Amino acid sequence: MKDICDVANLSRGGLYCHYESTRQIFQEIIDDMTSEQDNEIDLRIERNCPAVAILDEILNKYENEMPDSQSSLSMAIYEYFSLPEIAGQKNALYQQYLISANTWKKLIQYGIDRKEFHEVDIEAVFHLIVFSYQGVRMYSKLMPVDEGIPSGIVRQIKKILVKE
Repeated sequence: MKDICDVANLSRGGLYCHYESTRQIFQEIIDDMTSEQDNEIDLRIERNCPAVAILDEILNKYENEMPDSQSSLSMAIYEYFSLPEIAGQKNALYQQYLISANTWKKLIQYGIDRKEFHEVDIEAVFHLIVFSYQGVRMYSKLMPVDEGIPSGIVRQIKKILVKE
């Protein structure tokens, strides 16, 4: 909760004046994170933006976020959802994963349909993206992460997806 209080610039008491429970706080954080990316991608697809441009924007954001251990709530989210009474359930984190999967699958299929992306195993590429991103985010809280790691991951994802 300390990480959340720091980001929100509130005391614990101030935070709980706005929320009924820790569960509600994490639910809102995850809902905000998920809907923002999902809405942005949907809007860009509706506007017929190039799939490569959408991908570049997301991956550039991911590349900058991966090694940034200071501004990440990832560890607080992992800690909360790993509590025995919450872990393993189809909780908010799991729901966020499903929404993210759907969004990424839409984007990758959109790129394939536009002939900008290679024909790929869409689900496998999604897993590569999400687990690489989240893994580096988590490790960046635990140890120094070389700057070349996020850029190398992004470069390989582009190589897998984008036609030359």
